[in-house]
Amino acid sequence: MVFDIDTAVALLEQEVRTYQVPVVDLIAAQTRDPFKVLVATILSARTRDEVTAAAARRLFARAETPDGLAALDRKTLEKIIYPVGFFRNKARYLAALPGVLEREFQGRVPDTVEALTRLPGVGRKTANLVVAVAFNKPAICVDTHVHRIMNIWGYVHTRTPLQTEMALREKLPQRYWIRINSLLVAFGQGTCRPQRPRCDRCVLAAMCPRIGVTPAGSAVRAAPVADGRLRMVSWNVNGLRAALKKGFLDTLHEFDADIFAVQEIKAMPEQLPPEVKNIPGYHVYWNPAQKKGYAGTAVFCRNRPLAVVHGTGREEPDSEGRVLVLEYDDFFLINSYFPNAGPGLRRLEFKLSFNRAMLALMDRLSEKKSVVLCGDLNVAHREIDLANPADNVNNPGFSAPERAWMDELVGAGYVDTFRHFNQEPEHYTWWSYRFNARARNIGWRIDYFIVDPGSRDRVHAAAIHDEVPGSDHCPVSIEFG
Repeated sequence: MVFDIDTAVALLEQEVRTYQVPVVDLIAAQTRDPFKVLVATILSARTRDEVTAAAARRLFARAETPDGLAALDRKTLEKIIYPVGFFRNKARYLAALPGVLEREFQGRVPDTVEALTRLPGVGRKTANLVVAVAFNKPAICVDTHVHRIMNIWGYVHTRTPLQTEMALREKLPQRYWIRINSLLVAFGQGTCRPQRPRCDRCVLAAMCPRIGVTPAGSAVRAAPVADGRLRMVSWNVNGLRAALKKGFLDTLHEFDADIFAVQEIKAMPEQLPPEVKNIPGYHVYWNPAQKKGYAGTAVFCRNRPLAVVHGTGREEPDSEGRVLVLEYDDFFLINSYFPNAGPGLRRLEFKLSFNRAMLALMDRLSEKKSVVLCGDLNVAHREIDLANPADNVNNPGFSAPERAWMDELVGAGYVDTFRHFNQEPEHYTWWSYRFNARARNIGWRIDYFIVDPGSRDRVHAAAIHDEVPGSDHCPVSIEFG
């Protein structure tokens, strides 16, 4: 089916009139000053519109021109623009901006994408937006909303925003270039949301192919697996009692998994209601932390295992309920909640010791039969595995020693099952509760299924289920046979 872009744009022009106006368009409606549009666009990256608007008002009250901006030092800029996302980096960009404008462009904001990308903090998305909004020149600004929605429509088939921009330059009628970003940002925030889009009220429902979409209100309902394969699901629930109030049991049943492993249960079994301790068709095994309301793991499984081992035999991590090992006829399942390295990496040595113990356990078990490790490993392996790698170097979960252990794991032949099937960016499993991070997909991929080198071909599919609510993490799954 060919997607009718003319009809779609016409319908959206009517639909979004009542939606919240994206902040850059709001500022442009107040002034066509290219400098203000540029600064507002820099501020808006990875930041809610209302926060951007407030920060822009404070900043323009002190600095309406490049000369005014030059009079403010970086520390002052940080205080003015806080709490926009990555305010320290943006303050650094803004502090350098007047000098670059003066040296390279005689103090004026340039009007081409190529020139704008030479300015500090300006990438192609920002440059295209400034060209379109401030100068009213044909440009295609592709943010995550444009990239995502164009692929949902099947109008493009691309993996990255840059590929989407290039494809739209070839295909999208130029009369839509300037307006398309504003339309899709408003539409993406109001109806076609990244998580659980409201297809039930969408004006394009009759014509949208909904590629890769799980609408709000629809069930997870994973498709049946082939005979002889097992569906395994892993989920950090960030408190099982809280997750129960958010539909945990519905999610478990909708996945229809053979093994459903959970981490960070934060509860003793006696603190939980009968409906989660006695689920028809499932056996359940618990390994809570000795400390109440902290860590802990559990596994719900259809088939009773041959044996269950609680922990690794090391006193400190085992007191935190971090490992459950289930043995079956032809594989071991290790459900694990890896420690967080902690603020200032104060618990890094504890985590690295745990990592070494886990690798030794996997090596030992893999000599007997297949090994499947699942859980929250509390590390993003590569830059592709988090939204803002440059801002998180040496932060917990992205420190060099933690990533080096992942290098060692993969170097030993163990398989990161999701990356075995998917090398695309912007696939995450954890999002902060702050700054509307999940809706804006500012996340980390820290939840994994890992298999031993000899079991690569037993993994037939791997997925991230970022449409599932109920925790700050989402479930991940594999088909194993």
